[in-house]
Amino acid sequence: MKQIIECVPNFSEGRDQNTIKQITDEIESVEGAKLLDVDPGKATNRTVVTFVGDPESVLEAALRAVKRASQVIDMSKHKGEHPRFGATDVCPLIPVSNISMEEVVVLARKLAERIGKELGIPVYCYENAALDKKRKNLASVRSGEYEGLKEKLADPEWKPDFGPAKFIPRTGAVAVGARDFLVAYNINLNTASTRRANAIAFDVRERGRVKRKEKSLTGEVIKDENGDPVYEPGLLKAVKAIGWYIKEYGIAQISINLTNINITPIHIAFDEVCKRADARGVRVTGSELVGLVPLKAMLDAGRYFLKKQQRSVGVSDKELIKIAVKSLGLDDLYEFKPQEKIIEYMIAEQDTEKLIDLTVEDFMHETASESPAPGGGSVSAYIGALGTSLGTMVANLSAHKRGWDERWEEFSDWADKGKKYQDELLHLVDEDTIAFNRIMEAYGLPKSTSDERNERDKVILEATKQAILTPFRVMEVAYDALEVIHAMVETGNPNSVSDAGVGALAVRSAVMGSYLNVKINMQGLNDKSFKEEITGKANEIESKTIAEVDRILKVVNNKIRQL
Repeated sequence: MKQIIECVPNFSEGRDQNTIKQITDEIESVEGAKLLDVDPGKATNRTVVTFVGDPESVLEAALRAVKRASQVIDMSKHKGEHPRFGATDVCPLIPVSNISMEEVVVLARKLAERIGKELGIPVYCYENAALDKKRKNLASVRSGEYEGLKEKLADPEWKPDFGPAKFIPRTGAVAVGARDFLVAYNINLNTASTRRANAIAFDVRERGRVKRKEKSLTGEVIKDENGDPVYEPGLLKAVKAIGWYIKEYGIAQISINLTNINITPIHIAFDEVCKRADARGVRVTGSELVGLVPLKAMLDAGRYFLKKQQRSVGVSDKELIKIAVKSLGLDDLYEFKPQEKIIEYMIAEQDTEKLIDLTVEDFMHETASESPAPGGGSVSAYIGALGTSLGTMVANLSAHKRGWDERWEEFSDWADKGKKYQDELLHLVDEDTIAFNRIMEAYGLPKSTSDERNERDKVILEATKQAILTPFRVMEVAYDALEVIHAMVETGNPNSVSDAGVGALAVRSAVMGSYLNVKINMQGLNDKSFKEEITGKANEIESKTIAEVDRILKVVNNKIRQL
């Protein structure tokens, strides 16, 4: 699945639109990186830019942006209210989908090293990317700001992680980090009282509220030995919150920053605010997401609310998002549009039309056309997805079967597992055609010189291997999906056993059809060890699939006779 990261660099220029555009043009010049937002501030003289994409594209776009900023921003002349110490002040990377924080840390350090080596700018790594514990906090890294940077760089303890330990008046230094995704989220209340909204916010936010000797807003504040107020922690970690009044809508809101949605996700924050509001005689009417949100956050919310209803979570992403939107009340103030609010969907607009986006009829006609792709590989992957979906269907029906209420979670787990297999097989429908097209492109490369011939042969070899590995992956996933079908044949709703049987037959066809593609793409491949390894594994998968489907069909036919 495609890995996506976000980058939110802050540049020390918020007034000159031409300068800002030169920087953002560099980002937009990189294929695979998508500019989402440009937010300049005059008072701070600072611009926050947000863009996303695959890791390599984002790193390249970030490097180009940092380079351009070093050319068009002169820090020796910069004035602004926000703390800063460089033309590109901070450049954090954030995991969005199909990538771990550990992987993003590696990417952040790679970017920092490139900035230091290729651009000659001092770089400090902060947050999760910090190479030194005392540099984890951005405030520590940036202490002294630009005006104190010359002295700081001369201190051996503050030698940059990458780049020269040298003060460059024009560029200053850069802080490159890796941090969690931050979600700006507001919860709507049926009151206009900011005081009540704040009381709820203090209940839930991590910092909590000031401790007082008496349980009242006017009670004497308890202070520590340093004379600072002592706080009573709130209920939720990684949450910042405050209450405010929105004149436009005539309501109060809880304005929340979820600084780590892996610790406190959207749905948990929403539910906790609902509980605290109810305890104070206030009702939550809905909520709004400010900016963008990762797809996973919406899918997790959908699953959470379905589980609360004791309903199966093995449904489509579209249905999960619908449940999340309705449950969170995200269309309370205005229509929530997933295509404009979910990061992965925003990026998908760049992509060319996918086979899986076609109607069933259009897919059929496209397959039947004179074009060689889509062919047997894509069709096999699609058959596998359809077969798996029948197993998932039986799981969902079983989860909602009258009299089986106590078993809903058992079948929900099977349905969710089936959905994961479906999603990967659907992804492989297009991947197979992409792999085939890469081979065609490789054969079209020039071969006039010996260097060109060697490069062409190398590209053809790699493209051919990918064209083998893609249908082989279809075999692996389709075979694994049989576990769902087998379980539903044995324990699922007996009235749907024939559907599960058809699913097993479809999966068998997917495995055998994909193997034909593996075999034909191996013709002419000179890598003997690769061929032997894949052939051995593929033979085993095909044999196990045929045997397993035979077992499944025996059970299916026996159960049909007993009906």
